[in-house]
Amino acid sequence: MSSDSSITSGQRSLPVPEGLDGERVDAALARLFGFSRTRAVELIGEGRVRIDGEVPMKSERVNAGAWLDVELPDVAPAGPAVVHTPVAGMVIVHDDADIVVVDKPVGVAAHPSPGWDGPTVIGALAAAGYRVSTSGAEERQGVVHRLDVGTSGLMVVAKSEHAYTVLKQAFRDRTVDKTYHALVQGHPDPARGTVDAPIDRHPVHDYKFAVVASGRPSVTHYETLEAHAAASLLEIKLETGRTHQIRVHMSAIRHPCVGDLTYGADPALAARLGLQRQWLHAARLGFAHPADGRFVEFASSYPDDLARALVVVRESSAGGRRG
Repeated sequence: MSSDSSITSGQRSLPVPEGLDGERVDAALARLFGFSRTRAVELIGEGRVRIDGEVPMKSERVNAGAWLDVELPDVAPAGPAVVHTPVAGMVIVHDDADIVVVDKPVGVAAHPSPGWDGPTVIGALAAAGYRVSTSGAEERQGVVHRLDVGTSGLMVVAKSEHAYTVLKQAFRDRTVDKTYHALVQGHPDPARGTVDAPIDRHPVHDYKFAVVASGRPSVTHYETLEAHAAASLLEIKLETGRTHQIRVHMSAIRHPCVGDLTYGADPALAARLGLQRQWLHAARLGFAHPADGRFVEFASSYPDDLARALVVVRESSAGGRRG
């Protein structure tokens, strides 16, 4: 049996909360006690869970107010405890029983991954007491889409198992409205267009991606909002959600995101604007709410570093016109 040292042993008896009405037993246990659904299934199979005195099937639905008895066995520590760290500057934009929408700062990953020991959205939510869906791989439970560490902006995380299923399908079906703003070098021609080019791992440098003939289909739509002397501010909508997609596609048409040195941006321009990362921000996020299907949309303003850089670009362009 797998262990979970975050939950102490002993008997737990309580009514099923209203918020879990209609949930599967395994999902309800996971949300109530903060362990994995795998462990919940183990406890049910061992007869350690009863609802109104009866041992349930793992797929049985629970009713609010039903009496839940759970026997949590002694467990041996599985190693060092995972420390969840709060993230300064991460804002909760929206929170309900099914989803939590965050405004992610730069320098924060969506979830833990090999080689990354910095802050994560999932870790920050756990530190703040949020319980998210237990669906998905263990290190990214609740995560239905991701933003790069160097990209700021809006990200939705599923809290309920139902929300996870619905949102994952929505992203697969491309019904989620993902709108980014990017400051790119030069002036894309045409000013409004589509980049339809497959993306895969870079054939030489495995830390980045590239347009590759055998890659996965990738479609990016862009429209110029502002054209300045050195750079253009674009509004970008994604049909697909490949890793580094905007950065790769903008670089492929020779207009990399300002500050994106990995994908060919001018380091002198980045230094002049005081940028330590790519100028790329997830500005709006809209989707059908998994609870009732109503369309919800959230917006995020530019963080300080991007706002300052844009001011410099605008002022430089205005100064050039005056001269």
